[in-house]
Amino acid sequence: MMYGDGWMWGWGGWALMSIMMVLVWALVIAGIVLAIRFLGGPRQSAGRSHGYPKSSAEDLLAERFARGEIDEDEYRRRAALLREHR
Repeated sequence: MMYGDGWMWGWGGWALMSIMMVLVWALVIAGIVLAIRFLGGPRQSAGRSHGYPKSSAEDLLAERFARGEIDEDEYRRRAALLREHR
């Protein structure tokens, strides 16, 4: 014997369809959010770069000296100049 118009799922079928509809919409919304983030490119907040605090001028100068971009005399001269203008 059939129930109603031939639907044999009952309340369990309606609950399953409701849950599936919520999951489908959640996937659609998550996909849109991820697409916007991906296409929007990287964002940098003021004063921060890639989640690290912005370095001071002396820190940047020390990094350049450590990498060998500037010699010791130039490092000392620029460091003194930075300290003088604080």
